[in-house]
Amino acid sequence: MDPDSALLATAEWLWSTPITTLPDIEHRTRLLLLDTLGCAIAGTAETEIQALARELGQDGALRLPGLNHGLSPDAFAFCFAAGACWHEACEGLAAAHGRPGLHAIPAALALSPGATLGEVLDAVAAGFEIGGRVGIAYRIRPGMHVDGTWGSFAAVAASCRIAGMTPAATVAALNHAACHLPFSLYRPIAKGSTARNMYVGHGAVFGMAAAAATRAGLGGPPGSIAEATTLALGKDLPAITPPPGRWLLPEGYLKFYAAVKHVHYGALAAARWHAERRDPATIDRIVLTIYEEAQTYCGNRHPNSPIQAQFSLSYGLAWTLLHGDLTPTAYAHLDDPAVQRLEELVEIRTRPDTVRSCDLAIGTDWTTHVDSVPGDPGRPMDSDIVTAKFRTYAIPVIGADHTERLLARLLHGGAHEAFTLD
Repeated sequence: MDPDSALLATAEWLWSTPITTLPDIEHRTRLLLLDTLGCAIAGTAETEIQALARELGQDGALRLPGLNHGLSPDAFAFCFAAGACWHEACEGLAAAHGRPGLHAIPAALALSPGATLGEVLDAVAAGFEIGGRVGIAYRIRPGMHVDGTWGSFAAVAASCRIAGMTPAATVAALNHAACHLPFSLYRPIAKGSTARNMYVGHGAVFGMAAAAATRAGLGGPPGSIAEATTLALGKDLPAITPPPGRWLLPEGYLKFYAAVKHVHYGALAAARWHAERRDPATIDRIVLTIYEEAQTYCGNRHPNSPIQAQFSLSYGLAWTLLHGDLTPTAYAHLDDPAVQRLEELVEIRTRPDTVRSCDLAIGTDWTTHVDSVPGDPGRPMDSDIVTAKFRTYAIPVIGADHTERLLARLLHGGAHEAFTLD
């Protein structure tokens, strides 16, 4: 089946299957929305996000908790997206090597005025499912960063769904986006630049614009997604899978730690060592053996900026050996001598396979193997864990009362109720 036909069949299935009829999928989508919102709220406390909101304008009707003024839809999407990925604690889909929900949610929320909670959830699910399917097929080149590339298709789908567009019009909007799909570099992370944190916002606004253009009669020509893949990546687009009827949402992950997912395996191994109340000062040897892709994307040594540290196997490991966890606090102490000593000791060995697991050896007499982390498909983070994380991220920024209102509304509110972040 050609990509357009596969995506049309997927959209028709999604549009005819409100997730409120599927309690498990609805619950998963609520957790995804809540977790991503918590990450975005935490990000609004950063000076750069506050400044970005001022630069983009303060005269819109949309409110993002943590920012004390109104935003236009585009400004909301940019600020939400940049805040959500600021601490690298947001969701993903390993099979797609990226984050469809992170791209879908700011677009859905930016277009949410007048929508019900159920309609927002359907839009988020549509973005995740369609974006995730394209992401599985669309594998980026070395040197590219996944954010702001195929994730734009997730934003398109979410925008179309919440705007009430038909499946056929949605495919035309996806093809419109394919005609000028963004190309994102990994370079900012390697150089310690937070420019990367704007990629998702670009993808979200781009998706919103593609949907609006299609409604205005400027849809893209059939076949554009396949041709864009050939020209941009130099390969044929594989078949769009899985088929309609199989949900990708349960296969996605939420993050237990504030770091890129590749760092989690070593961090969990380090947390086990820390839980045994051993003395970090006695460590004289650290060997982490991990799959090669983790080293490719997270081989940053001696990070001198938070974003480099979030993509550093050695830093995440060292911090967790000392503290037993890995939260946004870790990135405010890059010059800690104790962390620097341990980070210097870390030896990373790679395996050629792609199995997400690691082995950690400390000294000559302690080893552990990690083959899953909280948030993996077979080990999902339950409501209690996600709720605790949301409180940890949101309360310091917006206070306990507002945090509890959002928790009650997003986890337990009726699908028919008007959506609001107040």
